[in-house]
This record gives sequence, C-alpha cells and structure tokens, in this order.
Amino acid sequence: MTDLSTVAFDIETTGFETADQLTVIGFDSTVASRMFLNTDGGMPSDDLEERLNGNLNAPVRLSVHGSEQELLHEMSVFVTSTLTQRDAKLVAYNGERWSGGFDLPFLRTRLCTHAIDWPFGSLPYVDVMDVFEKRFNTSENTLCGVYEELIGHGLNDLDPFTDSEAAVTTWQDGAFEPLLTHNVADIRRTRALMDLAERYCSKSDFSMKSLESIA
Repeated sequence: MTDLSTVAFDIETTGFETADQLTVIGFDSTVASRMFLNTDGGMPSDDLEERLNGNLNAPVRLSVHGSEQELLHEMSVFVTSTLTQRDAKLVAYNGERWSGGFDLPFLRTRLCTHAIDWPFGSLPYVDVMDVFEKRFNTSENTLCGVYEELIGHGLNDLDPFTDSEAAVTTWQDGAFEPLLTHNVADIRRTRALMDLAERYCSKSDFSMKSLESIA
C-alpha cells in the first residue's frame, strides 16, 4: 500500500439523478491539486486560478471547460497520460464500495452519456471510508466528521460549505471560487485520512480493487 503514492479524488455535481451533470472533478497528490471546472458556458474571471492559489498552501492547477463533455474529455486525457503512468492508487471517500458509493458510479454514467471511454486503466482504487468504519472508533462516518474527530479542524475551516446543496446553488449562481475551494478541501481531507490510515492499519485492512475495464 505505502509503496503506491495516493491520489485523492472527488466530484461535484448538479444533483444525484441520471440526467444531472458534473460541475467539478478534483485530484490531489503530494505535488498539487488538479482541478477541472465545467462552467456550462459561463465566464469565470481570468484570475480564478490565481485567487485559488492565493488562499491555499499547496498549488492548484485549474482548467476551465464550457461543457461537461469537454471537462470529461480533458479529465480522461489527464488520467490516461499522467495518473495511469504513475505508481499510484486512486482514493476516495464513499466513492465506490461493495454496498454502494457515489463518485465512480456517477462518473461512469456521465462518461457513457458522452460515449467517452473509461480512462482509469489498471489504476488501483481504495475507498478510505471502509477503513474508518471498520478499524477506527469514531462517532461520525462523514468525511468532515471523521476528519475533525481524528485530525482536527484544519481543512474543515477551509471549506466554505456546510452541506452539499450549497455546491449546487453556488455553481448555478456562477460563483465558482467557493465551489472549487470546497472540492479542494474534500480531496485534501481524503488524502489526509488515507495517510493517517496507512500509519495505523495493516495492508490487510485495505480493500484494493483494479479499475481496469474488461473490454
């Protein structure tokens, strides 16, 4: 496990239904955060990336896209050309579990909608939520709750939102900076929890799966 670097992953969407779309996809590693924003034709300020980096300790690289299809295409290029070439594992919190999960099932549906191939190849995947439910004594099971109980406020103080509904309304209003800041907080909380789990748990406590398709 620890010989593979961690790349944390999280998405933002307009809702939970089949016809809803992706608004943000974020990846975080020790080097930087890589963000993809769908503006749905909106026009963000030219200095959006600069403002994000002014408020964060580690660098953020942002690409802005006018549609979900464009976002998914560029995200796929990044994953196939960069992530799948590394000795890395993809990690999410409730991204995909044997009993459900959200991020990867939603992403599959939207990729299928636009006829874009599954990009993750043989990249291994770990859902960190499983580890904390089974191997830590916490009263919370949400990303924010577990992070605060075991690590502290830190990234929770960075997050401008208190609920997921704000991520939808903010995007609809064209206020992209707080939405992106929220996603950065999520992916960095996820990576921090994975790092913590690897310090206190054995390899057998982690359920790792391949994201390679059979086609």
